[in-house]
Amino acid sequence: MTAKTQKLAFKGHSGADLAARLDLPNGPVRAYALFAHCFTCSKDLLAARRIAAELARAGIAVLRFDFTGLGSSEGEFASTNFSTNLEDLLSAATFLEEHYEAPSVLVGHSLGGAAVLAIAGRLPSVKAVATIGAPADTAHVLKNLGASLESIQQEGEADVSLGGRQFRVQRQFVEDVRSHSLLDAVAGMRKPLLVLHAPLDEIVGIDNATQIFLAAKHPKSFISLDQGDHLLTDPEDASFAASAMCGWLSRYLPGDEPQGTVPVEHVRVMETGQGKFQNAVQAGRHRLFADEPESFGGLDTGPSPYDFLSIALGACTTMTLRLYADRKKLDLGRISVDVSHDKVHARDCADCSEAAKAQGRIDRFERVIEVEKPASSELREKLIEIAGKCPVHRTLESVAHVHTAVRGEESGAE
Repeated sequence: MTAKTQKLAFKGHSGADLAARLDLPNGPVRAYALFAHCFTCSKDLLAARRIAAELARAGIAVLRFDFTGLGSSEGEFASTNFSTNLEDLLSAATFLEEHYEAPSVLVGHSLGGAAVLAIAGRLPSVKAVATIGAPADTAHVLKNLGASLESIQQEGEADVSLGGRQFRVQRQFVEDVRSHSLLDAVAGMRKPLLVLHAPLDEIVGIDNATQIFLAAKHPKSFISLDQGDHLLTDPEDASFAASAMCGWLSRYLPGDEPQGTVPVEHVRVMETGQGKFQNAVQAGRHRLFADEPESFGGLDTGPSPYDFLSIALGACTTMTLRLYADRKKLDLGRISVDVSHDKVHARDCADCSEAAKAQGRIDRFERVIEVEKPASSELREKLIEIAGKCPVHRTLESVAHVHTAVRGEESGAE
């Protein structure tokens, strides 16, 4: 869903290389975000990928990385703890600041959510913080250790099965997570906070969200993830969390700069690399997708090219009619326009010109205008006449010229 994802690496708290990915927007970067994954998870968890992609779509570059000893990062997991995770996060923030821009947004999932809450107050560049399924007490993670916790405390370490994988956990990890007072950090961070949590979360109960929310100072917001599970394994739940986060962040981040450098802004359309047809579209400060329906091999993540043509005609029609109604002081109520598109045999088009009929098959747009208030037959005819003066209508019915050029370096090959 992004223009590109860069593979990166930087030094963590111990000097080990930490594997990272930087999801970049298709166009100017509004801000940089840092994402912290859940306990023993990785940067490539579905929820992490979905959220990073959606933020990038909104113009926010996202750095997500594997903590020391996890995923593709170097180092020994057994030697890590919550404090070293915080140091890894600070290293990531420093890396962003030195090579790109200091992070304006912190996003954390589960124990990663606790981590971003713990360091937010130490990063002056951060303008907003969002957590997903975060615990209110870092020691909550010890519940994942089950019966092994007693062995760790008595013997100093033990192998623990987490998510179907074996991890060696040492006593120092247990002692460290118990030493942190997370709610004090939340109260003192004084940053806008968004708490996302699923009421049915069986790993970190919803009461944790309540404690975090009550401890935080305003501005703060809470969004329920409805039927979602702790890891947001359902793509729809992950997408909802991501889109909700983007909407919330728009209040705290600057908008996009205009896309063009000339008085009339241009529109940029660029393949995302996701699916066969998905394109990211930026029109001025507005971002959206263009795609094809699944039945045509697309992902159905946005309007099709012909849908955009219909949108243009419908929007231009309502705007033109609104200008006319206001000028004539006509009370039409709200105006809506339904537009459909099809290709028809020119000979079957009674309204088409002779030149159009000579083309064989032509594009036909069916437009139905609806106004809320009652309108006489005379007014209806007048509205049809005015709709025909809509600039997009005239463009579609006229012969337009499309000039095309190709930018890029010469390859030297024919």
